[in-house]
Amino acid sequence: MMKHTLSVAFIAFSFFMASCQGSSDSDEPINRNLEETNLSPEDIEDVFASNYWDDAELVWSDEFDGTDLSQENWKLETGNHGWGNNELQNYLDEGNVEVSDGTLKIIAKKESLGGSNFTSARLNSKKEFKYGKLEIRAKIPDYKGKGIWPALWMLGNDISTAGWPACGEIDIMEYVSYSPNEVHFSLHSTANNHVKGTQITSGPVPLETIEEEFHIYGVLWTDRYIKFYIDTEDNVQLNFLRPTVPSAENWPFSKPFYFLMNIAVGGNWGGLEGVDESLFPAVMEVDYVRVYQK
Repeated sequence: MMKHTLSVAFIAFSFFMASCQGSSDSDEPINRNLEETNLSPEDIEDVFASNYWDDAELVWSDEFDGTDLSQENWKLETGNHGWGNNELQNYLDEGNVEVSDGTLKIIAKKESLGGSNFTSARLNSKKEFKYGKLEIRAKIPDYKGKGIWPALWMLGNDISTAGWPACGEIDIMEYVSYSPNEVHFSLHSTANNHVKGTQITSGPVPLETIEEEFHIYGVLWTDRYIKFYIDTEDNVQLNFLRPTVPSAENWPFSKPFYFLMNIAVGGNWGGLEGVDESLFPAVMEVDYVRVYQK
């Protein structure tokens, strides 16, 4: 979520860089961390096997049944300080979230409150997860104009001490409404982030029905790779392999992360072409969030 748009040339470079890093890493023996795990080589599963995720089990989910947001699963983050991106919305703890008919609705509104001209919601999961198959089934707001920036993403649980980007960021889905029918997947770290112009990104991925239909935005995450897919595991859009020499700077992805879901208004990326005030209210629906682990 914390990023600017990138040039086409840089997007291509970033994707090439991720692929190159992965190629050199793929020759490493998969029992690299045996000393840490106290397992013998025959006990280590091949995370690159085509059937590796077949027996992953559901360990946590929110199906958004009923009429109330689960206070056990989520907390609402509030404020209108720009969120590091010069965003325009005031995130509130009530009035911008609804649970009904089996989905969560996150609603961005045109209303003046607390010095902002827009309100919205930003949900953080109370649960944290390290590795797994992570899926969020959601529908982006209907296309009505430019200026909103919905996102489904994750941050490392040490953000309060390490700060961003050292904590790491996994962008499961990002969308900017001035560029309809496209979705973005990205990773941020100290070594790879938009401030340095080195972030790992898929670039814009065409998805013609993103505003009209629900889609599954998924991540396959192990100690060796992070893969992003749409709808099915074989529809991978970005594959980032752990660097050959992993460090806290280039691979902060071996610790727990938590989910975030929000609609930003304007901002350095979402507001690049202005904000069309006629598009409000803008509603992102989330059918479920599910975590499967081995």
